[in-house]
Amino acid sequence: MRALDSYRPRDAATDSGDARSEINASGPILAASGGLTGRGKRLNARTPGCTKRSSSNYRGVPVSVRTQGRIAGFVYLGLVVTGIFSLAYAPGQLIVSDDPATTLANIQEQFSLFLAMIAGGVVMASFFLVLPFTLARFLSVYGQNTARLMILLVAVSIPATLLALWQYGELALAIADNAARVEDVSAARAGYRHWITVSTFFWGAWLAPYGWLVLKSGSIPRWLGAMLLLGSVGYLVDLFGPMFIPHFDELLFVEFVTKPATIGEIGSCLWLVIFGARASTTGA
Repeated sequence: MRALDSYRPRDAATDSGDARSEINASGPILAASGGLTGRGKRLNARTPGCTKRSSSNYRGVPVSVRTQGRIAGFVYLGLVVTGIFSLAYAPGQLIVSDDPATTLANIQEQFSLFLAMIAGGVVMASFFLVLPFTLARFLSVYGQNTARLMILLVAVSIPATLLALWQYGELALAIADNAARVEDVSAARAGYRHWITVSTFFWGAWLAPYGWLVLKSGSIPRWLGAMLLLGSVGYLVDLFGPMFIPHFDELLFVEFVTKPATIGEIGSCLWLVIFGARASTTGA
């Protein structure tokens, strides 16, 4: 989700952290995504001529790998759109760094936008939770444990994201009752930053297994997989750098450290939407 950060001014991102359950990846889910035929026999992805593998959806209707990829692409696109709105556009209209009084005034004036921002965050989290399952349907054949890890990292981020949004939900209730104070805004912002920072760790970490599966499979161009792996590292450097490196934001490379994630996420999303996933294992 680093791709969403690039749509927000740097100072706002630094202040708010807006950019920045354990799940049982059960056998039936990964079996369905692992390239099993209707007769229960595993298809070998490297068998000559096996370029039109398909797995069955929940109703038993064969779905091509290309179509599975497009489904994942549109889920990813939903994540991107809702993320841009709830993490970038709406906060940019409402939140003023280090000025809770002005922030409160903005929220009171544009209360419907504030509510939409919260709702958009919930929808964004829903898209994010669904995304790794749609990806695993055509990627898990190249590594089921890696696919499980990808799903787990995403799933663990969801409670933290919802707790972050809960802070704003409580503020919205106070504003609706005409009982909100500047101190309430400061407390809500602090709670939001705390939980969204936890989410940010997993937003970066999940890109590592995803990128590895892309590199291994060639289902989308492998150079995008490399960007995803570099982006995962950059994501975590951007998160932990300010904690351990004095004047981190003044370093020359900081502006570029998150670019691979942006390229990898936006690129893989658009590729899947336009072209779908490739069943062939030939190089990108």
